[in-house]
Amino acid sequence: MYPYLPVYIGLAVIVVAVVLQNKYQILQFLIFQVNDFMGGKGSKAAVNMNKKLHEKARCAIYPRTKDIKRFVVPDSKVSWTVPFPEYKPVDFTSEGVKAGPVWADKDIREPNAPVIKFNCIDGVINRTSFTGKYEIVNKCPRNPEGRTGLCGRGSLGRWGPNHAADPIVTRWKNSEKKILQFVAVQRKDNGEWAIPGGMVDAGEVVSVTLRREFGEEALNTFEAPPEEKVHIEKSLDKLFHSGTEVYKGYVDDPRNTDNAWMETVAMNFHDENGDSVGLFKLNAGDDAMGVQWMDITRQTKLYASHEDFIKTVAQRHKATW
Repeated sequence: MYPYLPVYIGLAVIVVAVVLQNKYQILQFLIFQVNDFMGGKGSKAAVNMNKKLHEKARCAIYPRTKDIKRFVVPDSKVSWTVPFPEYKPVDFTSEGVKAGPVWADKDIREPNAPVIKFNCIDGVINRTSFTGKYEIVNKCPRNPEGRTGLCGRGSLGRWGPNHAADPIVTRWKNSEKKILQFVAVQRKDNGEWAIPGGMVDAGEVVSVTLRREFGEEALNTFEAPPEEKVHIEKSLDKLFHSGTEVYKGYVDDPRNTDNAWMETVAMNFHDENGDSVGLFKLNAGDDAMGVQWMDITRQTKLYASHEDFIKTVAQRHKATW
């Protein structure tokens, strides 16, 4: 009489799992179980959920390399809860990271490697994750969002979460206040446009990172004349005095691996009247090819998860999207 009753029960379990556990892997796993029970009729729901899986973290060729190819991970096998016995991720850590700069960890898989305290503040290094407690498997932290096709650290310095901060500085395009613009920088490594963010230094407060990265990447405060630099600093103090949190969590970044991944805090700093940073001439720093005020539209294509961030900003300001 009720042929789809098991399906409804399954969906109810999904909702409960999400509310109580807040674990995306559980949600994904259950959806695929319901889909199998329905003989594929639930594939549309599964596909919709797959759009939320990390995709850029499974890019075919690892960034800044020509021949480091990830092991192919289909959407249905991203979750660690789904068996994938043939999975053999490529092991890769860049030479720059192996060289041991101050911002990078030692290889914890080596004999006599220093002990790293994961899931906590380890000295001055924040090794906690916004996603919650992550697993440690064979001494290595496991990406909480699933398989990426590559193990090791890639070009990321820290095992586990690598924390960043992304300042989204906005203004209105004109007096009609319908279209928002944000400061975008063009990355040197891949040519993509992005929010001018950067890594949080060990022991650094996120608010300091947000202000510093914007000044360095979008205004090039390093090379500004003394008088202009004073004016810039005052305007930055005013703008960055208060901001609105847009996002805090895991980032679908092409640099991610099974053992190292990006997380960020994205904050919106809005120049409502266009009388502070909105008046400055933008000047790209050393890490960028270009910088500009960019309209926020549906067609805007950005690096990593940055498109999601600016969409949220536009919606909060009730701007055209």
